[in-house]
Amino acid sequence: MADDPAAVFALLDDEYARSLLAATSHEPMTAPALSDECEMSLSTVYRRLEALEAVGLVDAEVVPDPDGDHRKRYEAQLDELLVSLDDGSFDVSLRTKSTTAEFADAFTDLWEGL
Repeated sequence: MADDPAAVFALLDDEYARSLLAATSHEPMTAPALSDECEMSLSTVYRRLEALEAVGLVDAEVVPDPDGDHRKRYEAQLDELLVSLDDGSFDVSLRTKSTTAEFADAFTDLWEGL
């Protein structure tokens, strides 16, 4: 899980990363399948997946393919990000499939410091 919530914000600001998160939230997918689904180059898919995996927003599982090789299949780990504004005060709530509450606390601390 990421120690740098700013990296998560940067990824969520990236159109390609958001597309990959959305696609993998429906079902786990391989990079070639994501390239087709999201209409982006395979190299772009791999770069964004590497960044998403580094901060814990996607998880990869190695699975055998019909050719006898192995591929990674990616699945989104972000369940919910809620930002609310009430009486001049922001509140941020982040929920992932991960059980690491430490990341959510760091993310909230970053937001409250803005």
